[in-house]
Amino acid sequence: MNRNASPSPTATTRPGSTRGIVLPGLVVLALAGILFVMRGPLMMSAPRCLAGRWHGCYDTFNGVVLMTLVALPLSGLVVWALARLRRAAADGTSALRLSVAEVGMVHGTVPFLWLTLMPGAGAGVVPGRFSLVPLRDLVTMGSLGIAGNLLVFASLGFFAPMRFAALASLPRVLALGAGCSVLVETAQYVLRLDRVSSVDDVLVNAAGAGLAALASRRWWRTRAGAPSDRSGPVLVPAGSGPARP
Repeated sequence: MNRNASPSPTATTRPGSTRGIVLPGLVVLALAGILFVMRGPLMMSAPRCLAGRWHGCYDTFNGVVLMTLVALPLSGLVVWALARLRRAAADGTSALRLSVAEVGMVHGTVPFLWLTLMPGAGAGVVPGRFSLVPLRDLVTMGSLGIAGNLLVFASLGFFAPMRFAALASLPRVLALGAGCSVLVETAQYVLRLDRVSSVDDVLVNAAGAGLAALASRRWWRTRAGAPSDRSGPVLVPAGSGPARP
């Protein structure tokens, strides 16, 4: 009896399928941790949000975070639908990764943009203010403010290199985060939202996008190195088989 027989192909776990399971698992664990830490404030906003009231829900941090978590099942459904429609690979691993990246960029970035563009008490009355001296406002942000600014474009930095091979580079992700942050700070100033447009916000936003990109590097480097997800089999011309001895 041969005891050294190799295992059957069906019993072998492919690395691509493992990566496709690990990424959604990490996202679920991160969201579960956020929900556990913020369970008290979120429950305070739940009655107003469930009643559909604008004031106390959509104009507060807790309300926006709560609605972001409530919308997770819908985002999961969109991921499933996109993966079903996209046949990027035979086993569907690439289709799932691309779909998660597309939905993750939107779901994880739009709520933070909503918060950063939320009008203050003096919106429309107080003139626009700006601070162009680097690191001057950083000491006044506090740990909570720094953490919030790091998260503004973290989802964009995490998922964009996985979706777009042209962004599979840390300098490009930093430039993307800085460019998006400049647009946000400019909108705050032009729309007179009673917020300070600070260069420190741009620096911290870009740093958050870069750190998130490093966290997903094992996925976007593989995609950047591949010639194409839709590449088919290589065709060999007739009569050009291997040389016979």
